[in-house]
Amino acid sequence: MGQPTVKVGVVDIGTNSMRLLVTEGIRDHGRWVEVTGLGRGIDRTGALSEPAIEATLRALRRFGQQLDDGGVSVRAAIATSATRDASNREQFLDRAERALGVRPEMISAEREGRLAYAGATSDLTVGTVSLVCDIGGGSTEFVESNRVTSVDIGSVRLTDRLLGQRPPSPEELAGAREHVRRLFADVASATVGQVVGVAGTWTSIAAIDLDLPAYDRDLVHHHSLPASRVTALVTRLASLTVEETASIPSLDPARAPVILSGSVVAEAAYGALGVESVVISERDTLDGLAAELLALA
Repeated sequence: MGQPTVKVGVVDIGTNSMRLLVTEGIRDHGRWVEVTGLGRGIDRTGALSEPAIEATLRALRRFGQQLDDGGVSVRAAIATSATRDASNREQFLDRAERALGVRPEMISAEREGRLAYAGATSDLTVGTVSLVCDIGGGSTEFVESNRVTSVDIGSVRLTDRLLGQRPPSPEELAGAREHVRRLFADVASATVGQVVGVAGTWTSIAAIDLDLPAYDRDLVHHHSLPASRVTALVTRLASLTVEETASIPSLDPARAPVILSGSVVAEAAYGALGVESVVISERDTLDGLAAELLALA
């Protein structure tokens, strides 16, 4: 008779999206994503706004109810860039704890990167992976087996700083590209194998590149995305309004305000790393965190 399995639930409170994974290790019971824009405006104000907090708490209450309904007693939550930067983070974490039934751990960029690397490489041959690139809403992590480099730029932060107008002027787009290029100038890597891209920006642009009629996680997972296609996508997205962007079939409409900025960040990552393609993974920080809980159960 085999060992009993343990069902765990993990939540990632990101700068742009809230994500939930319920799994027993080899069997995922479900993944859910709600875009709430928690960190919008934080680059300017230094605090989480009450409307963004309320939207996020509504999502977390739904997640908490799903965990209760599913009988998930082993649960954990992490909070990343926006929460790290917020002057009102403790008040937010108090409220998030009541919504979820577990207090979120505010993790460092180093730990965030390590979890992303563990998740992304969980179904790849680790020796072939040189680096995992995790583009979030507030920061981007470049993660190697022995090092994490975190840069405070992501899809939400770049939108707030330089790409709030849609479509942007050619000068605004050029300025945003140069801004990210400068921020990534010190990113160094002895890249020789695969670079793996994780999180919502990478998976969204992969789905658009595949021209899917609707988002399909199985088709996105391990899609190889050439740099030239991302540059072409930046040009395409820069010509659209937010409403036009939201009509792209495979894109979650809630991501429409920030996906141009995310694509600019992705484009700059290729240049910083000197690679021509990135392999997209649907496995990320959630999978890394779930593996930790399962190992302790």
